[in-house]
Amino acid sequence: MCLSSIYIFLVGFSNYFFFKVSSSKPEFSLEGDYLLGGLFAIHEIEQTTPLFFPETTDCLRHSFSKSAYQMSQVMRFAVEEINNSTTLLPNVSLGYEIFDHCSNTKNFPSVLSFISNNGSIKPKEKLNNYRPKVIALTGPYGSTRTLTIAPLITTGLIPLVNYGATSSALSNKLQYPSYVRTIPSNKNLIEMIVHIIRWFGWNWVAFLGSQDDYSSDGLKLFTKYISNTGICLAYQEGLSLNANYSQTLQKIDMLNINVIVVFALTQYASKIIKTAIANNIQDKVWIASQTWAMDQQLPREPGIGKIGTVIGITERLLSLPGFNEFVYKDRRTTDVNRNEESDIQKSKTCNQVCGYCTLLTAKDIINENPTFSFAIYSAIYTIAHALHKVLQCDMNGCRKNTVVKPYMLLGEIKKLDFPLNGRRVKYDVNYDPTINYAVVLWHTDVNPPQFEMVGTYDTYPEVTFTINNSLIPWHNSRSVPFSNCSTECKEGFSRQPEGFHSCCFTCKKCQFNSYVDYSRDPYTCFPCAEHEWSDEGSTTCKTRSVVYLQFTEISSIAVMVSATCLIILLIAILCLFAYNYNTPLVRSAGGSMCLLMLICLIMSSISTFFFFGKPTFSLCLLRNAIFSFFFTVCLCCLTVRSFQIICVFKMAAQFPKVHSLWVKHNGQWLFIAFSSFIHLISCVIWMTVSPDKPIADSWTFKDQLMLICEMGNTITLAIVVFISWFLGFLCLLFSYMGRDLPKNYNEAKSITFSLLLYYLTWIIYFTAYLSVKSKYIILLNAMAQIASINGILFSYFIPKSYIMIFQPQKNTPAYFQTSIQNYTQTISRT
Repeated sequence: MCLSSIYIFLVGFSNYFFFKVSSSKPEFSLEGDYLLGGLFAIHEIEQTTPLFFPETTDCLRHSFSKSAYQMSQVMRFAVEEINNSTTLLPNVSLGYEIFDHCSNTKNFPSVLSFISNNGSIKPKEKLNNYRPKVIALTGPYGSTRTLTIAPLITTGLIPLVNYGATSSALSNKLQYPSYVRTIPSNKNLIEMIVHIIRWFGWNWVAFLGSQDDYSSDGLKLFTKYISNTGICLAYQEGLSLNANYSQTLQKIDMLNINVIVVFALTQYASKIIKTAIANNIQDKVWIASQTWAMDQQLPREPGIGKIGTVIGITERLLSLPGFNEFVYKDRRTTDVNRNEESDIQKSKTCNQVCGYCTLLTAKDIINENPTFSFAIYSAIYTIAHALHKVLQCDMNGCRKNTVVKPYMLLGEIKKLDFPLNGRRVKYDVNYDPTINYAVVLWHTDVNPPQFEMVGTYDTYPEVTFTINNSLIPWHNSRSVPFSNCSTECKEGFSRQPEGFHSCCFTCKKCQFNSYVDYSRDPYTCFPCAEHEWSDEGSTTCKTRSVVYLQFTEISSIAVMVSATCLIILLIAILCLFAYNYNTPLVRSAGGSMCLLMLICLIMSSISTFFFFGKPTFSLCLLRNAIFSFFFTVCLCCLTVRSFQIICVFKMAAQFPKVHSLWVKHNGQWLFIAFSSFIHLISCVIWMTVSPDKPIADSWTFKDQLMLICEMGNTITLAIVVFISWFLGFLCLLFSYMGRDLPKNYNEAKSITFSLLLYYLTWIIYFTAYLSVKSKYIILLNAMAQIASINGILFSYFIPKSYIMIFQPQKNTPAYFQTSIQNYTQTISRT
């Protein structure tokens, strides 16, 4: 350690000996009516080493930064330009004190000098009486340095118009009330980085920074802004200058991360890039933060073209007209002063000593990184415009007798809105500027390397972000590099999480009647609503077409017309039978029982009209219940009628007492009443326990919502059907037994035909109902009812009506007596 200290001392001494001309005082200071402060890291302490004995830090002994020196020249240029202006601060001159801010501890004397009044600081002095040495200052470069000194400066509300500290913490006006910056904060820079990552569809990225306030603030903001964006932070690390950079890059390569955000100061970014070249890390996308996006040395590194594509983010570069001429003129003056020892004077403080400064040529200064040039330029102009307002200047001059306090400038800065080299300079409530970012692409395949603007991000006058993809060659490939943990799922596939990161997943196709909405949740297949449907692997649901048997359909009209004709015919026959009530034909057909049957058939026909239109609870209840009850009553009458004929002709003689009781107590009506009551009770139970009700059938057809009536409870329905079918069976049995009765009383053929038609139609209906699902099944139900009614009508009533109308001679007592006598003679012979 002792030898290294001696070596450093000798190097510093030799530098001082050979370049004895420490820059003349105007290089770091200038007299004026109002003094500005400037802090620039003209020398950089790359690494702090522990010392065995107390030792002060001389900036001159450390690495010289041409970029920082150029920044100080921009400040000098801006002050000179303002002093020569006839419109801004006329007849008022600005002066400056510039210090080399190489370390926080070394620069506290300079900061204390800025805030002192005649070399002393009075902590308890009232703000109205406080008049520090400078009215405002700019710098230093870097968030950590600024956060260290900012409390000292902002306590007295001295405007600290900063050009190079981007930490979002400095936007807190409760802690830093007089902090103003002309460069966007980390918040804006991270938003820009996230915009770029999302623009190209990446979600598997690494974030490398350094162990300082700048990088830690950037990492915190990056983690915050990528939440709920689908971007995963696959790897992160804050590096020191002594860290194992090779191991870090190897980990990134093993994780297949192809996009690396390097959010660090230039010296750290330089080590990362050089290590990537040395370790043959290839075909990556490097996103450079503003600190090194326009670095002039890194693009010249041999082999840098192999590491991939470097995309930088920087403020939109603006030229400073007259700056080059200022530098050339200043260099000529410096060259003369270097040979005139009479002009040499030692600086008052050691951090205003710069042996290397006079060795720089005008070209060296002009070609340095211009990233922060406009920020420094606008910082000086911001102070000048605020002072212009405080002094109430006009074309004739300024009120120099006005006592200017630093806090007065602060109040005016918030109101500023002025053009500067084609850009608006204005500040928000946190004293942060408008955003004018540029996305620059490094072209390292040309000499000298070039920076091409391929995208922009602006917040004034409106927020706009765009990148010209065609300008990016993507390290000799035309396609955007892939940097995702998993390949994006195909359309209609949901993500199934795999591992810790949400970006790592497998894909699963969504089933029928479900869909995946990537904007809502790409990890879930959402079920479609009841009125919607979807195919397998869908991203949206389609609206089902609502289907039911409408009144206006041709088939519906045909059935309703036939039902209407049937009702008219039944009413006509009822009138005919009522008119011929006392004739033998009507008496033999059942008399009043015949009229009851016709009325029941009319009522059964009415139920047909309840099958059409949108199903409701009432329609579902009435369409089958009315038919079932009244048609069963009709079957009761038919059964009794068949039994009575057999009883008269065959059982009366064999069982006279039974026949006597049947006739005496009106057995036929008791049977009809009893059977009808039992069936009525079964219908009531069916309609009460589990009635027919409208439902929306969404499972039969994927694209249809079929409105139908549910049949209700199977057991109660079976009881209702069984009673009807059992009565029909008895009717068939009795009619078969009377197949040899007189012709006028023999109803076997007609009843058999009508009941067979009844059974056949309903067997067809129930078979179709169980095997086929369609709205036309409802139509088949209505047709089964009509067919059942027509079977009785045309086999039982129409033949009798025909005799009444066209063969009245057969409707006489004599004709019927002849038939009975012939039957008796036939029976006696056998």
